[in-house]
Amino acid sequence: MKKTVTWILIADGTQARVLEHNGPGKGLSTIKDLDWSIEPLQSQDIDSDKPGRGHSSAGSARSSMEPKTDPAQHREAEFVRSVAAVLDKKAKEGAFDRLVVAAAPIALGNFRKAMSDHVKKAIVAELDKDLTNLPTPNIDKHLDGIIAV
Repeated sequence: MKKTVTWILIADGTQARVLEHNGPGKGLSTIKDLDWSIEPLQSQDIDSDKPGRGHSSAGSARSSMEPKTDPAQHREAEFVRSVAAVLDKKAKEGAFDRLVVAAAPIALGNFRKAMSDHVKKAIVAELDKDLTNLPTPNIDKHLDGIIAV
């Protein structure tokens, strides 16, 4: 009988890693090459130019134009989409059977939007907590009641 492989995605908008549950009492292990990060930047670090100026339709008034999207949020959403694409590929390859997603609340919402239906079907639990800065041995207590670590 094939064992059930459970992966745990630990993520926020700028870093993510995948852990594998090796069975009750065996703990969690980091999966090689499934560890991503981008440098966290603020919008002012990305946009160095002043916003453009627009003319009023009536009169000679001018006002600054705000960008339609926040550059930092857009960058983090792109990061989430790239991680979700890798998870989709791995799910289609049969690399895991079940997925637990533990992510910072905003990132969790972005992951929900970005994940394919194939990956969504494998999700057994979601945890809206940022566990990215915890060492792997300390994560198991946050998964109590979700999986038997």
